[in-house]
Amino acid sequence: MSLSVNGNPGALIALQNLNATEASLSTTQNRISTGLAVSSVQDNGAIWAIAQNQRSTSLSLDSVKQSLQRAQSTIDVATAAGSSVSDLLNQLKATALSASDTSLDTNSRNALNATFTSLRDQIGKVVSNASFNGSNLIKSGATDIAALANADGTSTLTVKAQDLSLGGANVTLTATASISTQTLAAAAITTVATSITNTNNALAKLGASSNALGTHLNFIGQLQDSIDTGVGNLVNANLAKESANLQALQTKQSLGIQALSIANSSSSALLGLFR
Repeated sequence: MSLSVNGNPGALIALQNLNATEASLSTTQNRISTGLAVSSVQDNGAIWAIAQNQRSTSLSLDSVKQSLQRAQSTIDVATAAGSSVSDLLNQLKATALSASDTSLDTNSRNALNATFTSLRDQIGKVVSNASFNGSNLIKSGATDIAALANADGTSTLTVKAQDLSLGGANVTLTATASISTQTLAAAAITTVATSITNTNNALAKLGASSNALGTHLNFIGQLQDSIDTGVGNLVNANLAKESANLQALQTKQSLGIQALSIANSSSSALLGLFR
């Protein structure tokens, strides 16, 4: 046996092995506590960079979903108001038809005209109040809205405005229309009938736009889920494997401490030679 007080190679080797074990143990404990195999750029720079880029895309898709949902809500308000306009036009047609009867007396005609003008004015109120988040798709001079369609903001889905105001492109009935005479009532029947057809066609277009937004919203949700899953595949730790590895490293650490203790005690054997 060769012993020296100037150095203890066995203890140094034991210490190196123990330090390596503790470093591995620290890594394993970090993976278990965070659930990530790559939690920082130090773990794996290339994988971390890829994951961060994909996280950025996923986060941007949240904004896309919000934009699509705002557009859907704007359409929902517009179609609800448009349905009311369609119902009011149906009532206007029935009222005008009643007023076209040549046998009506003056009082009856005046009563029907009062009903007609009240329904007519209600259309204007419905249209002017059909706003969501400052956007009104059915008022006079309404502008189209564009919802974000991708994470880069380079693509949009456009929803066309549908003017349902009195005297507009679809509701040709004017804001001053009346059925105070039999002639005016007969003319109003045709005008209102045309307005009904135009309004229902406009609502169909809004409905189609809403369906398109809903379809794209579902796609964006699925895309985001796929990206998040892909990021997880890159950086998530295998917790079952890490748990088993933790047990092995803890055992190895205990043995390393004992080995270092044995190596450190070997130099004390020199003292026995001088007794």
